[in-house]
Amino acid sequence: MVDKKTWKEFRESGILWWINMILHIFGWAIVVNVEDSGEVTEAYPARVKFRGFDEKNNTVGYIKVSEYLKKNIVEIEKESKE
Repeated sequence: MVDKKTWKEFRESGILWWINMILHIFGWAIVVNVEDSGEVTEAYPARVKFRGFDEKNNTVGYIKVSEYLKKNIVEIEKESKE
């Protein structure tokens, strides 16, 4: 099953933040360019010098991922068993 999603949805779910936290360990990140309108115009992997996010962004990220899991956990569990 493949259910295509938008970069906007990926970002809003907090999953991009989560994945970038993991990628930062290796000096990588997924960079997403967003216009003022909210439209994503480009996304690409990049080597980066920074590691991690500040406390404010981490707090927002954890909240977004927790909310995503809360809303989707039944489906996620069901799919894992199929």
